[in-house]
Amino acid sequence: MSEKPIDTTELAEKIKRLVEERGWNQEDFARIADLNRHTVRQILGITPGRKLRNATITACARALGLSVHELRTYPLDRLLPRMVERAVGPDEVLRRKYADMTQPELKLWVERNPDRAKQLTLEELDELIAMQGSEGPLAAFGVEVFVQRIERRRKLVKQLYVLVGTEYLDLIELFLGLIYDKVRPPSES
Repeated sequence: MSEKPIDTTELAEKIKRLVEERGWNQEDFARIADLNRHTVRQILGITPGRKLRNATITACARALGLSVHELRTYPLDRLLPRMVERAVGPDEVLRRKYADMTQPELKLWVERNPDRAKQLTLEELDELIAMQGSEGPLAAFGVEVFVQRIERRRKLVKQLYVLVGTEYLDLIELFLGLIYDKVRPPSES
């Protein structure tokens, strides 16, 4: 099925509607998408004629749990049901995963750092939960070490999304390829 691309004004209207469906205000969306509040205000206020940068569209799509292709091309009526399915907020995700936390240090870290804990995705929480145990990495190195790694990785991925949309794509591809060849497991050779 082929969907036609849409202009940025229509895209901004779609983003606004999806954000409303999630129940987020401008502050929530700016924080979740890691965008400047002024940028979010312009998107959600639907400033006519404003062009959306690729990095901004990528951040919006990621925050909404969509791919850029889905956000750009799928009609709103196809995306709205997905927002309801994914409307579980960070508090609810954290509450559900808290029951899976058996290691006291992990529970204590979540209680001491509620804002940082809410930023963790479902996959990141699963990653931490998998490291539990008296002989596990969380016990050996501490929860903070692994949370900082996750936060660093998240920041790096966001930066990479921006960079691959520039003229530096070839350079990044070459650089990452060299590093990957150096660290990849022998079974992938």
